[in-house]
Amino acid sequence: MDTEKTDTEPAPAAEPPPPGPPPPLPLPLAGLTVVAVEQAVSAPFATRQLADLGARVIKVERPDGGDFARAYDTAAQGLASHFVWANRGKESVALDLKDPRGLELLHGLLDGADVFVQNLAHGAAARLGLDAAALCARYPRLVAVDISGYGPEGPYAHKRAYDMLVQCEAGLVSVTGTPGRPVKAGIPAADIAAAMYAFSGVLAALLRRGTTGRGGPVEVSMLDALAEWMGHPLHHTMHGGEQPVRTGLAHAVIAPYDAYPTADGDRVLLSVQNDREWRRLARQVLERPDLAEDPAYATNAARTRGREKTDAVVAEALGRLGADEAIGRLEAAGIACARLNSVARLAEHPQLAARDRWRRVDSPAGPLRALLPPIGLPGGAEPRMGAVPALGEHTDALLRALGMTGAQLTALRRDGVIA
Repeated sequence: MDTEKTDTEPAPAAEPPPPGPPPPLPLPLAGLTVVAVEQAVSAPFATRQLADLGARVIKVERPDGGDFARAYDTAAQGLASHFVWANRGKESVALDLKDPRGLELLHGLLDGADVFVQNLAHGAAARLGLDAAALCARYPRLVAVDISGYGPEGPYAHKRAYDMLVQCEAGLVSVTGTPGRPVKAGIPAADIAAAMYAFSGVLAALLRRGTTGRGGPVEVSMLDALAEWMGHPLHHTMHGGEQPVRTGLAHAVIAPYDAYPTADGDRVLLSVQNDREWRRLARQVLERPDLAEDPAYATNAARTRGREKTDAVVAEALGRLGADEAIGRLEAAGIACARLNSVARLAEHPQLAARDRWRRVDSPAGPLRALLPPIGLPGGAEPRMGAVPALGEHTDALLRALGMTGAQLTALRRDGVIA
């Protein structure tokens, strides 16, 4: 009997997939190399986002002290808090780019790079041939990012652009603070805005490169970024004719919407969004049911006109309660509320702890606490929260990978070209 298989016999059944969850997806930027000539906050914070998502980030610093943000303070166990926040997960190479040998070494790193980011002072990158237009002409697949204070042209292009200066130019300070005193934002809002647009610009340019094969320039200015964030007061003023007034923690057109002191010295912020909520607040929290339908309080228009009286009755009631009891009553009544936390309380926030948002990041000073990045990728590998580098920690390894010998490195270090 012929037992050979014929062409018409069915193929053996496929093996069933192994039980259990699939392996995690890799980080989305794994395999990409970023070279950054960066300092302060805007560019470093942008490239840190790329590092967290798996990119290899090579940070190019000056041999004589490196990124000046390293010296801002010593609050993080002897390291600068700004630097620790914005520079984890990077490799540090110290090169003097004003020396032709240092610039040549940088181009050696760029030969294999996908992204270049710089935020040097106006004109400095162009003098070195490191502006985005020049680099993209030389490296067609490179995505090259120029971050500036005010953009490459115009009457403000040459101006120094520290964060608080841009906050003032963008009008943010004019809408922040109390009626009698404008104040800056308590975080570097202009730097962060520029960083996040640079980050998203890199992702967009990489997507385009995937379909065209070409990288291209990305341009971000701190003023443009923060002006976009000023969209609500800007449109309100342009189209309504009046700039929103500064109201501290209060809301310009809603009452009550403010923070009120409690009996234990805390402050609780609450927000009443409509008249139904006011009636619940009056009856269940203030224990003043007579105010629920009182014409002086019953509508938001009336409460806003009589803001001082409205705030006074809310403050009197909450001032008799501890913060926990006040928040309990507000939540039971369905009133939006929050505790006015300090930064120290944020570091111990129960919601962050419950969601396991804290990790340990290595640094030259030892392990440091750090938050996971806000972008979650369920089903994927956890963000790569690498160590904070010492100045020039990776110089030798990176340059040896370019073919430099020990003798050459010694000579360059002797001449101050590398550190």
